[in-house]
Amino acid sequence: MSSTRAVVRGVEPGNDVRCVRCGKQIKFAARTHPRQVIANVYLDGAWNRVDHFHEECYLDADEPYGSIDTLGGAFTG
Repeated sequence: MSSTRAVVRGVEPGNDVRCVRCGKQIKFAARTHPRQVIANVYLDGAWNRVDHFHEECYLDADEPYGSIDTLGGAFTG
């Protein structure tokens, strides 16, 4: 049975997703190298959706899907 978890990833150029917490687009910026938190959300053991967050929005929301998995890149919070 799969469970929801959150990973941190760099924001890619051309990214076109919105943060589920603040509603703003998660944008690439070459100078600041922003990161996003991505969570595959499972309900009743089945995949339901993917939620995207600005890294700071995820932390401000008290990590709703648990601690960030850093396998996708170093977390520098």
